[in-house]
Formats: sequence, structure tokens, C-alpha cells
Amino acid sequence: MGTDAPFDRRPIGSEQFDAWLELLAAVEAEDREDEHHGVDDLREYLADPYCDFARGSVAFYDGPTMIGYGYLKARTEADPVHEMYYLGGVHPAYRGRGVGAALLAWAEEAALPLHLERYPERPLTIYSSSLARNTPASELYAAQGYTAARWFHGMTRDLLAPLPDLPAPDGIEVRGFTAERSEDARLVRNEAFRDHWGSTEQSEEGWAHMTSGPAFRPGLSFVAYDVEEDAAGGEALGIVLGEEYEAHTEATGRRDLYVSLVGTRRAGRKRGIASALLVQAMAEAREAGFATASLGVDADSPTGALGLYGHVGFTVKDTWIAQLKPLWSPAAG
Repeated sequence: MGTDAPFDRRPIGSEQFDAWLELLAAVEAEDREDEHHGVDDLREYLADPYCDFARGSVAFYDGPTMIGYGYLKARTEADPVHEMYYLGGVHPAYRGRGVGAALLAWAEEAALPLHLERYPERPLTIYSSSLARNTPASELYAAQGYTAARWFHGMTRDLLAPLPDLPAPDGIEVRGFTAERSEDARLVRNEAFRDHWGSTEQSEEGWAHMTSGPAFRPGLSFVAYDVEEDAAGGEALGIVLGEEYEAHTEATGRRDLYVSLVGTRRAGRKRGIASALLVQAMAEAREAGFATASLGVDADSPTGALGLYGHVGFTVKDTWIAQLKPLWSPAAG
């Protein structure tokens, strides 16, 4: 069916939230990714400074029913390539009818002008992901010229199970996340993830968007400082950021601490800082009534993150595949 799919299409706006939520609920009921959404989540997507929903989003409709959606998210860097991220989904009742292929075709066409405005001298690759156990989705990406490039695990932990005794190492003080410590945390994040596959630096604007969103929980987020030589201040070496999605709680009846970031500067690695931060966040969450904790990790993380999370009790629940397709290069014109 390709781009000639006989469905109405339009950019996504706030007036479509009800239809979008119905589509997302249908996708979750079929795919069971444990992803639940509310209006606040959609509002935050539309406010993302790296998205342009007027030009970089689309919804497919069959009458009043939204049967597919997609949107693009630019990256903060393009060194050496701009990997623009595509997110989307298709209503289960409309799968196998060319909607997914049409969405990918739309994304590839819409991505180029958005890319050229930001990084006209850099190549463009489109980056998406598929659930590893969703074989038809992986086959769709392959048929459209995408290559499976990396695997990422979603991990979970029962917070009612005993937590390990892993206090902060000597000379390290763990402090709660505050507005005054936010920039310290951002700088730790950028250095910690500099050697991670596909990672780009978090800008001040993007960081502000993330740490002011409805899911962010500063009371479950911490910054570790090296105070061995400077008890008053100290250098920030590690971070853990916690989030809670209210739509998930409403859908499942249990509170889940989503650990959106764990990172340690090079100078703080192999000292037990990340483990101590994770345990503290989980202990605080359990005290507040959270039942589980979850996070995502690169299966081939160069920092050994997978082993770290296993050490504090996380187990793999699902796996996603990073799908890449080169779209354009300056040399090709």
C-alpha cells in the first residue's frame, strides 16, 4: 500500500489527544510493552524542544479512529551523523494493511527538511526501535531497508524484595536533587554518557524540559558528590533520576519507579557510587509505597551497566532492537 494508503492524515495536535490515547491503549493491549499514557504525557511530548509536531508528526485516520501515528525527534548533535529518532505505532486491527510502511515512508520524507535546517553539512540516518519479540515489526523494518544495529533491555525489580546493603563509599556524599544541583547533574549526565552508543549531549533546554515534566520525581533523584577534600561543596560524580508515570499507576494499580538515568563520571567509576545511588533511590521509593522499579540499558554498555543492575536485583523483562537506515549525505546531494 505504501504512501498511497487510503486513510486521512494530519499532523498531531492537542485536539487529537482522546483519539491518540485510544490508539495507544489498543497498541498496549496487543503488544504488552507495559507502556501506559495519559494526557500529561502527550502534552509533554508536544512540548519537547527537539520535536516539531506541525511538520514532524502525522496521524492516520479511518473515519474518526486514529489508526496509526508517527513523529520525529531531532538530536542535540550530529557528529558524525544526525540520527533522527522516529517513534510510531499502528492499531492492531489495521496491521498488515501497509499502514506501518506508509508511516515509515512519511518519516523518511519529513525528516530531510527538518534535518537540513539543523545540520545541513552532516549525513542523516533515521533511527527507530522495535520490540524483539514482535517479529512482524522487525520484518517490516528489514523490508524497508533498516538494519538491526543494537539491543536494549528493559529491566525490572520487585521493591518488596530485600535491598542490598550498599552505602555510599568513603568520601562520597549523596544529596537530593534540587534546582541548585540541577546543572551539576546535567554535566555529570553528559560526561557519563559520552562513550555510550548513540548518545548525544543533553542541552540546557532539553534538560529543563525533562526535569520539569510531570513524571520527574526530584524526591527520588540524587546527586553524589566527592567531598573528601571539600566538605562544603565537592565535585559531582554521579546521578540517579527517578520518574513516576501516573497513567501506569492507574492502569496497573501499582507504583513503579522508572529510573530514567544512572550515570557516573569517569573519575567516579568502579567505586560503588552508582550502586549506592540506585539503592538509595529504591529505598526511598519503597518507603513511599512503590512496588517495583524499572529501567532501560544498552545490552552492550561499555561501562558494565547490565552487570551493575543485575547486582542490585534487576532482571531483564523485554528487549528492544535499534533500527537504523541511512537517508541522506551531503556528498549525494
